[in-house]
Amino acid sequence: MVVVSIKTKLKWVLAGIVVLICLAILVMAVSLNIRGEQWAIAADLKYSLTAGDSNERIAFLKQFGWDVEEEPVEVTEVVIPETFNSVYEQYNEIQKQQGLDLSKFGGVTCKKWVYQVTNYPKPGESVRATLLVADGKVIGGDISSVALDGFMTSFLGENTEVKQTGAQISDQVEEATPVEAAEIPADAWPTD
Repeated sequence: MVVVSIKTKLKWVLAGIVVLICLAILVMAVSLNIRGEQWAIAADLKYSLTAGDSNERIAFLKQFGWDVEEEPVEVTEVVIPETFNSVYEQYNEIQKQQGLDLSKFGGVTCKKWVYQVTNYPKPGESVRATLLVADGKVIGGDISSVALDGFMTSFLGENTEVKQTGAQISDQVEEATPVEAAEIPADAWPTD
């Protein structure tokens, strides 16, 4: 029989060391999760959401079979609204279909990257891939035709369940009300 006797001070020191080791493991786990690759699942396809640089954004689209030009057509900042109108609700249905959900990002400012798709199967149709990226991860996006009567669908392509045509989208956008010239103040124009 072996008997080990430890003084009280030593017990507290060992307990402190165990607590510090546990905290270090927790910090490492959280750090790896934040910096690690995140995944989404859509139609039995598990895909990476990493999109921190140009190569990662292009690789993101390649997961779905899309080839795009290296240089984006457009890069802008977008604020996801906290409350969705009917257009955002329908757009979010496309996101949910591809394993994403924009409603989790209400109020978040993200970058919108738009790329020209080069391998769309119908020749002559201009198709673009839009990625919404926050903190180096894709939070939403779509594949769409630039034609007014074109389409908008998930990254999975036109054969997916939820899609909209350009005409449906334009029907939902409120017409801008023109401003009468009489309503513009005289001092609104720059003078030399």
